Amino acid sequence: MNNIVTEIENYLTKFGGNYKDWYCGIALNPSQRLFSDHNVNEKGDAWIYRDCGTVLSAREIEKYFLNKGCNGDEGGGDWLTKYVYAYKISSHSKE
Repeated sequence: MNNIVTEIENYLTKFGGNYKDWYCGIALNPSQRLFSDHNVNEKGDAWIYRDCGTVLSAREIEKYFLNKGCNGDEGGGDWLTKYVYAYKISSHSKE
């Protein structure tokens, strides 16, 4: 879990580390969630997702980033959800 947090934190820092400028969530299908539901551009926008292995780990990592100031809300997904994702909010993204 710590490796995933570190990877995401490093990514946020690389692309603008203000947590309030980012959205964090969990998903069963992170590609669909990012590129269809949130309207993130696969090429050109800053986004990241990681397989956390379990829904418990995904929720813990999501909560960590929400507590740091990222946009989003706890409670999404179901027991199969094991991916955490984050993207930098833009004028065309849908939170």
